[in-house]
Amino acid sequence: MTLLLDHRIPTPVPADWHGATPAPVGVDQAYNGYVAATVINTLDRLGIFERLLADPAFDIPAYCRAAGPATRERVLREVLRAAATCGWVRLLNGGDIAVLTPAGEEIARMRGYFTWGVGGYHDVFGQAHRITSGTADFGTDVLRDEAMVALGSGQNDRNFMAGTLEAVLAEVDFGTIADLGSGISARVSRVVGERPGTRGLGLDISGPATELAQRTIADAGLTDRVQAIRTDVLDVCHRDAHREALAEVDTVMSFFLLHDLLNDRATRPQIFTRLREAFPAARTFVLADTMLRPDAENSTALPVFSLGFELAHALMGVELHAKETYEQLFADAGLRPRRIVPFGTPHSWLYVLEAE
Repeated sequence: MTLLLDHRIPTPVPADWHGATPAPVGVDQAYNGYVAATVINTLDRLGIFERLLADPAFDIPAYCRAAGPATRERVLREVLRAAATCGWVRLLNGGDIAVLTPAGEEIARMRGYFTWGVGGYHDVFGQAHRITSGTADFGTDVLRDEAMVALGSGQNDRNFMAGTLEAVLAEVDFGTIADLGSGISARVSRVVGERPGTRGLGLDISGPATELAQRTIADAGLTDRVQAIRTDVLDVCHRDAHREALAEVDTVMSFFLLHDLLNDRATRPQIFTRLREAFPAARTFVLADTMLRPDAENSTALPVFSLGFELAHALMGVELHAKETYEQLFADAGLRPRRIVPFGTPHSWLYVLEAE
């Protein structure tokens, strides 16, 4: 079978080249970027981005009246004024009406990054000094907000990854599909909902994410076809409780989880073999992950997300890997790539793999 790959021809490197770095981030960019990220997350948590996208003229006093007396209108106006200063909204009619600008529409489309970073990892980044000094540990003293991490991933999936996945899955014939590390099960609900006669499993080890997944599935009207299960399928004891459901799966998909699974050096060489054992009937694996930037220190550009992703995982003690490492591990487990495509987020790749 033909392997479809996005081929990139490397640019020759001059012999006297000693590396280049992006332009320094100035004090104003660093500080204002921090505040701006908070504004984005605030507007999203309040549901205002959805309203701004749906209504060309967002009425601030009307929103506050509908939201109830606890809503602080003066504070909301200041948040929107900050958004206007950033160029994301225009305030009209004496400041009572907010309208999204083109830049604001792009921010709204990409807001999942900020749900993930500000909402999900605020404590991790805020306590980086304690983690670094050894006075606090991630997972005990410092925690991430798992529900917000799952929600941010779901937002990005829906807003700029779903089209790529849809095109890839159109070439995959499946009856029962499992989403490993499914978060709020938005993706598996969408995939199954678009394919009549199919069924799906949303599998995640997070309790809060699985609770949100139950609501996602119910809202999609798919409780008879999609099931959210809190489990670790790589743990024999965990998966035994769901053996019958897992045995029906013919296709497995997993997105942005693999780096966590590969973190244990002792189990890393067998991880994809164990994954195949957990789903004995599966013959197709659709797997995607964000990978370590090649030669990151000498990059001439700093894309969105990469720096935060790498730092967050360093603080959590998770080792990241290059694309070549993944491909060797796939081969060792008897998983042959049929298609490889770039997948939304910088340095992220989507693989369609067939079990030999």
